[in-house]
Amino acid sequence: MVKTPGIHHITAMVNDAQRNIDFYAGVLGLRLVKKTINFDRPEVYHLYFGNETGEPGTVITFFPWAKQPKGRIGTGQVGVTSYVIPTGSISFWKERLKKFGIRTIQNARFGEGYLQFQDPDGLELELVERNEGEVNHWRIGDITPEVAIKGFGGATLISAQPHKTADVLETVLGLECLGQEEGFLRFKSAPALGNIIDIKLTPSVRGLMGAGTVHHLAWRAKDEENLMSWRTLLQEKGYHPTEIRDRNYFKAVYFHEQGGILFEIATDLPGFTVDEPEVELGKKLMLPSWLESKREELEGILPAVGVPVFREIKD
Repeated sequence: MVKTPGIHHITAMVNDAQRNIDFYAGVLGLRLVKKTINFDRPEVYHLYFGNETGEPGTVITFFPWAKQPKGRIGTGQVGVTSYVIPTGSISFWKERLKKFGIRTIQNARFGEGYLQFQDPDGLELELVERNEGEVNHWRIGDITPEVAIKGFGGATLISAQPHKTADVLETVLGLECLGQEEGFLRFKSAPALGNIIDIKLTPSVRGLMGAGTVHHLAWRAKDEENLMSWRTLLQEKGYHPTEIRDRNYFKAVYFHEQGGILFEIATDLPGFTVDEPEVELGKKLMLPSWLESKREELEGILPAVGVPVFREIKD
């Protein structure tokens, strides 16, 4: 059976590009690893944040568009995005978020403690301490590798048909079911990051796509050959995947599972250094070759943005 190694990236929609950068880079300390455009709507940025190299399993991406209406988190969506932090660092994050005026709630699930909060657009986030996962060596301000977010812990899915979503995770994507507890089903994949998926079993309102909601969750494929195998399997299972699409930093297919959630399967390769060196990641607007001739026009449309001025170095 083909098995996904876990989450590749998560993509969400927000209103303001600079506010988005201020929060994910300035508050959470993630690295802006790529500043590009939405290939389907080039007048809108596509911003990528992750660890120091933008490894799969660490990257959250955003379509910031001021004109889009506010969304509503509910069925057919990712409800909560979880991040892993080093063991012993929860107090640092609680104080840091408080300093920025961000309200937090502490909760527990499957024997783990979670620090829950929202980003400025209303996306639901949470931090969980785990020993697993490589240290993130990206430094910004007073966020050191000892406390820095490592990458995704996983996600909580809100499905219109939870048990059909569970079937996709287990029999198609190859995750292992770990059990049920207090209204959640938990699944796990093999890697140390992006490996835990909870499905909410209790009723929810219908999700409405818009600012403050997750657009899709992407699963990892090793390479294009592996991606083709996934596409064939999805066709055989009746999921009607899209054709393979070239996203410059990965190739991908998309499909809706029966609970209404949009899933993507994306290749680990070629990665974010395909068009700029690691030391320069995120500093320049990067365009695909077919849009390079429109650079001046696009730079005139897109709002000017920048990463907050912090000390940005690697160990």
